[in-house]
Formats: sequence, structure tokens, C-alpha cells
Amino acid sequence: MSSPVLQIIAASTRDGRKGFAVAQWVQRVAEAHGGFDVELVDLAEVGLPLFDEPNHPRLGQYKHQHTKDWSAIARRADAYVFVTPEYNHSFPASLKNALDHLYVEWNDKPAGLVSYGGVSAGLRAATAIKPVLASLKIVPVTEAVSVPMFTQFIGDDGRFAPSAQVEASGKAMLDELVRLTGALRPLRG
Repeated sequence: MSSPVLQIIAASTRDGRKGFAVAQWVQRVAEAHGGFDVELVDLAEVGLPLFDEPNHPRLGQYKHQHTKDWSAIARRADAYVFVTPEYNHSFPASLKNALDHLYVEWNDKPAGLVSYGGVSAGLRAATAIKPVLASLKIVPVTEAVSVPMFTQFIGDDGRFAPSAQVEASGKAMLDELVRLTGALRPLRG
């Protein structure tokens, strides 16, 4: 049996963003962990317009090719890690929009949260996204990664290299994602 697929979804789409380095770090940690086949999904590359489907996503009757393509990407995953900055005490509109485009594709899959920011470490973004995930039947794991003052961990080469505590929280999150992925798989048929 093949390994489950973990998608790491990078939420920031801004020009000049620094947080993509955090998503690349999550990818490296997940690949080293070995519990998943890992895909990095960059919402800047996905390029979804504001939600524009005429039908509710739960019906899966997508009219637009961009939604059909996004559906195919999200459907491949057995679990997710959402890597999100904090904007104005919440998560970015790009991530909300990406979540809103789909429904069934998200159901009964676990998700880890990696938040980053200044002093708050993106914790308000992580708190704000949880009710949205619950409404999509995504199960967030308790173990999470919160990175305060994240730019201090980005070297001159642009690579994110966090503290040992952040590294340990990433491993704990992945361990729990593996456990829940197996437990939730039978619910998806």
C-alpha cells in the first residue's frame, strides 16, 4: 500500500513574501519524517479568482476549469498542513477563498497548522481558521507549529532554519497527522 499524501498548502500569495520559506521548511521536515508522500501546494501558483461558482461546492458541480483543477489537486491529499501568516488577527483571504471553493474534497481529512508572524506567532490566525476547518469536516490536530518573529530564522540564503523547539513541534504535528490519517481514512470509503 502506498504512503498517504500530505499536501502542504502555502497560504501567502503576496509579492515579496517571506513565509514561503516556512512552507519549504515544512516540506523538508515532512519528507524527512517519512510518514507521507509530500506535495507542496503554493496558492500563489494555483491562482484562484474569488469564489465564482454558481452552485454550492457541496454539490461538486463545478462550472469553471480553475475550480475543477483545484478540486483535482485537493482530492489527491489524505492530509494537509496549512502554512499561514496572520493578517489583521486572522488568516489571509487567499486561504479562505481556497477553502471555500471546495467541500467534499476536504471532508474527513486531518490538518496540521503552521502559523507564523511577529510576537503573536500567528496564533490568532490558527484560532480563526479552526471553525472554518470544522465546517468543512477537516479535523485539525492539536499539535501545531507557531513561529514568533519568524524572519529571525530566515538566513541570507532565504532558507528558514528554526529553533529546536519549532523543529520538535513540527515532528509532533506530523506524528499526529499520520495517526489521524489512518483513523479517518475508512470514513472516506
